[in-house]
Amino acid sequence: MVSKRTETRILEMSKMDFTGRACLVTGATKGIGRAIAEALAAAGADVVVSARTSSNVERVAGEVDADSAGRVVGIAADVSRTEDCLRLVRETVDALGRLDVLVNNAGVGVLQSIEDLSIEDWQTQINTNLRGVYCCSKAAVPHLKVTEGWIVNIGSLAGRNPFAGGSGYNASKFGLVGMTEAMMLDLRHSGIRVSIVMPGSVDTRFGGDYPEVGRAWALGADDVASAVLHLLSYPDNAHVSRVEMRPSRPPKK
Repeated sequence: MVSKRTETRILEMSKMDFTGRACLVTGATKGIGRAIAEALAAAGADVVVSARTSSNVERVAGEVDADSAGRVVGIAADVSRTEDCLRLVRETVDALGRLDVLVNNAGVGVLQSIEDLSIEDWQTQINTNLRGVYCCSKAAVPHLKVTEGWIVNIGSLAGRNPFAGGSGYNASKFGLVGMTEAMMLDLRHSGIRVSIVMPGSVDTRFGGDYPEVGRAWALGADDVASAVLHLLSYPDNAHVSRVEMRPSRPPKK
């Protein structure tokens, strides 16, 4: 059951009209990704919900579709695998007929000291958080050129602020910032806008378990979704290339 705040935010975003837009959201079965998929669908967009686990993808796609103005389709894929990225974009275009917006949200965090972080866990973060964005974006570019579409990468303030235990996560997110800005310069004259949204603390379970209470100060997943929809609502002559988001009143240290 969604909170009253989330219901209100979804209602606000549903007043935006994205009817006719075809959108792909990775990592969309929970947290920020699900909030973005729900907001886009509520605003009339047709949306592909994607994540690694087929059962979760099918369940969430059905739940979002039941409450949406647009059509919602589920396609399972592991973006750390190149062949899955290529298939995901191809099947999205087959299902929706076009592609207007790619939201690269899928991510993983293993937050450990470099002494404890395994090479495999370091590589998993790079493959998912950075390489997966590259592969999905590269596959999407030919389709986005046709629609003069948008790539939105969901980054993190960890892409500019290192922290202890972040040798893998920081590396992937710092790299994502640089790659996004280079992609923006590569593609702007092809009619494709590329942006990054960088939230700070968000009240989700990402990166570990948190207590049920005591994080009301953090951003909500719906806050990030709202930023994405507002970004996509800009006219053709305007491009917001980076959005940094922070809780307005975090706890004092």
